[in-house]
Amino acid sequence: MDTGVKMRAKPMPDVKFCLVFRRETLSVPVMRRVLGDTLRGLGMDEESVYDILLAATEACTNVLTHGGRKVRGYEVLTSLGAVGCQVEVADEGVGLAPGNPALSNSALLNSALSNPALSNSAERGAPDPQQTPIAQLPESGRGLAVMRACVDNVTLDSRPGRGTVVTMRKRIRWPDDAPLRQLRAAS
Repeated sequence: MDTGVKMRAKPMPDVKFCLVFRRETLSVPVMRRVLGDTLRGLGMDEESVYDILLAATEACTNVLTHGGRKVRGYEVLTSLGAVGCQVEVADEGVGLAPGNPALSNSALLNSALSNPALSNSAERGAPDPQQTPIAQLPESGRGLAVMRACVDNVTLDSRPGRGTVVTMRKRIRWPDDAPLRQLRAAS
């Protein structure tokens, strides 16, 4: 029965996989190895692999550094399609409220990405973290700036009781002989 209502379906990624880690230092190099080998195996160019791995490393390191003791683990969910790659790094920590005093320096930069009201910190007399060169940021505030330099789009969603999700997207041009492209052609 046709109701006349057209539903817009979300495009399915060609490949989607999830890596789940305990919150421990060794997880970051293991993530880099598994994610990098998988992206290379699907035919992604080395420059894109490098950029995605650097951004994902920063996001995973933030979980280890800032996640808190209650975070026991985290997930790295990767989706690949015809035009790009999306990597989400998610923890189940306590999350942060937008008005939380912990949102300063690096946390202010993180919040500015997902909350436009916080991104205009110049109105409050604070330097705008979006405009500050990476070299001038405090060391603990550089991670998100590095992520933003490596990929096309970074968003951060951190809410009390729901944890934190960093989503990174990068446009990719797949070579004609890439296994992922061949998979698409066979479908």
